[in-house]
Amino acid sequence: MDAAITGWAHTRFGRLDDETAETLIGRVAEEALDHAGLDATDVDAVFVGTFNEGFSPQGFPSTLASLRVGALRHAPAVRLENACATGSAAIHAALDALAAKRIRTALVIGVEKMTAVPGEVVGDILLKASYVPEEADMEGGFAGMFGRIADLYFQAHGDQRDALALIAAKNHANGAQNPLAHIQKDLGFEFCAAVSDKNPIVAGPLRRTDCSLVSDGAAALVITNLDEAWHAPRAVGFRATAHVSDYMPISRRDVIAFDGARKAWAQAMETSKLSLDDLSFVETHDCFTIAELIEYEAMGLAEPGQGARVIAEGETTIDGWLPVNPSGGLKAKGHPVGATGVSMHVMAAKQLCGEAAGATVSDAKTAGIFNMGGTAVANYVSIVERLR
Repeated sequence: MDAAITGWAHTRFGRLDDETAETLIGRVAEEALDHAGLDATDVDAVFVGTFNEGFSPQGFPSTLASLRVGALRHAPAVRLENACATGSAAIHAALDALAAKRIRTALVIGVEKMTAVPGEVVGDILLKASYVPEEADMEGGFAGMFGRIADLYFQAHGDQRDALALIAAKNHANGAQNPLAHIQKDLGFEFCAAVSDKNPIVAGPLRRTDCSLVSDGAAALVITNLDEAWHAPRAVGFRATAHVSDYMPISRRDVIAFDGARKAWAQAMETSKLSLDDLSFVETHDCFTIAELIEYEAMGLAEPGQGARVIAEGETTIDGWLPVNPSGGLKAKGHPVGATGVSMHVMAAKQLCGEAAGATVSDAKTAGIFNMGGTAVANYVSIVERLR
């Protein structure tokens, strides 16, 4: 493809009481431009991804970056939203504009301020990313949705609680090395596998350690055309992207198949002319551990129902055949909804450029990124590689 990441910024994820969506947007905008070595006047367009839906009283966030970086005042700016894949939607919009040669340099920002509303309100807001006529009353909110997916998967393929605990333990071990992560603690398999006062059942068979965190945070990317990228201090190129949608109601599809994710991976790998053997690592959307398990199957690491073998044999650990979520993933790093897709690309770029936030993958050259919205409804894959 004809675009590359040349700079980035990433706040710590967590409960950021002194921050608002506006301050987070302004901070990462300024820091990403500094990192890319660009002036704000070099930016041709700004793409802001935020889910919001009530997390923040401020709607219409597209031009907020200019309140901190005044030279962005007249740059075209737009807000994108696609549930938990909002950040990737913003990235794809920027890539489309670059491919059309309407712009040469884009600033992409993902942001969410989630912790300023009560927990029960968080659950109600997140359920707006489900099919409301059928699923808005799901007990346990979105955790209940994925608890149901876990139940259905277990019915089809056997009880996989230990596999889910291994995934959680892996991601927390990686996240313990990530100073930007919400939780920077290696919890271990025994803790993740046991039900306890500190690790209670949340929904279905899912324990607290199987669920991603309610977090605040922001991330930003500077993306340029390749002509500009060759003059940048660093460049991580997009080798392929894919976006595949699926039915929103879980009643309309086999919800444990993740068909849209499978198709997105297949399209991206075909376009890139690579195979999984060529990838150094993957950052995938582990909003719940059952999602990562099924995503192993969707990306082609295992046949349907065999994802547990992948984690049991250590294939996706940091020293495994294909490390998955060296950053700690959403599980440890946190999941501020609109920031997540941008964060995943920042984490991949940092790893490829030898600046890993999280566990380090040896000699990383190429990465796969999978970001999804809803229950595998909006499915985005990027294949990125270090150019310089």
